[in-house]
Amino acid sequence: MLYATWENRDSLLVTKEQFSTDLLKNYKAMKSFGIAKENATYFLPPFEWYNDTIAAWTNDLGFQLINFTPGTRSHADYTTPSDKNYISSEAILNSITDFEKKNPSGLNGFMLLMHVGTDNARKDKFYTLLPQLLVYLKHKGYSLVTLNNLLMLPEQD
Repeated sequence: MLYATWENRDSLLVTKEQFSTDLLKNYKAMKSFGIAKENATYFLPPFEWYNDTIAAWTNDLGFQLINFTPGTRSHADYTTPSDKNYISSEAILNSITDFEKKNPSGLNGFMLLMHVGTDNARKDKFYTLLPQLLVYLKHKGYSLVTLNNLLMLPEQD
């Protein structure tokens, strides 16, 4: 469900009640797989598209809205060759390594978004390049961490 229009991000397509129902319905479905709300407090909006209102409503429900870090094309692994915005898996991998090389902070603190499943029309699945990406990142000294560790707030005195 898209929460805000593509043309004007500030224009909502849902009410707070519709949003809450949608979000909580997803958590109800995840519960059947043993995933409790308190163990999955991060929320990535559909299509990674949201606005300040959606962020506030997410917070009101006790969840933390997250999104991928912009700068690479990792999130384009859902595209298919017939899409105008198609990005090959090789180009996605290159966008990640090129960004890492050019950015003074590299990929430190970066959240790469990759999709578990993609359309059957996409034959070059990006996940087949994950071993190559992981070797590259390990060679560069990176450690992969969970969202809980990445987003952990500093301890208060």
